[in-house]
Amino acid sequence: METFTVDKTLDARGLSCPMPSVKTALALESMKADEIIEVLTDDPVSKRDLPVWAESTGNKLLAIKDEERTIKIYLRKGA
Repeated sequence: METFTVDKTLDARGLSCPMPSVKTALALESMKADEIIEVLTDDPVSKRDLPVWAESTGNKLLAIKDEERTIKIYLRKGA
């Protein structure tokens, strides 16, 4: 598995789709290309929607990790 350093963490737990994607988009606006965001969510729909959204907006899905009640989604900001 690829190792990476998280530049920003977004806590989107308690939010349901599409809010995790909306909050991620807003957070990425203030980030530089190639920086990595860790999105914390407890909405299982985000496991499907966030990767699709990321790819369609030029960002890259790095990993999805399930940890108890939290889903951690790692994205690299596109250029």
